Amino acid sequence: MDQINSNPPQDVVKRNLQLVRELMQYLYQNPQLLQSLPADFELVVLPEDDPEMRLFNLELLDAQKESGRPVVFARIQTALKRAASHQWRPDLYVPVMA
Repeated sequence: MDQINSNPPQDVVKRNLQLVRELMQYLYQNPQLLQSLPADFELVVLPEDDPEMRLFNLELLDAQKESGRPVVFARIQTALKRAASHQWRPDLYVPVMA
């Protein structure tokens, strides 16, 4: 995965922006969670029910691997899936360097 696809899947950027907006709103409403995350982190959204977007985001991460910034993975459901379950809580993971 050294090179990302120069033509992202149709509307994947728009879907990403929507999920990031919702995630930032959630973090704003839960400041204790935001305070537990590293400063100046790289956010990688991994939607569990959108494999196309998940793969694209992992490719973007691979292209940015030299940034040296800590990475936070956010596993979430897309809005359609969340609406059906009436529940919204992202799972956030910060990998620990061994």
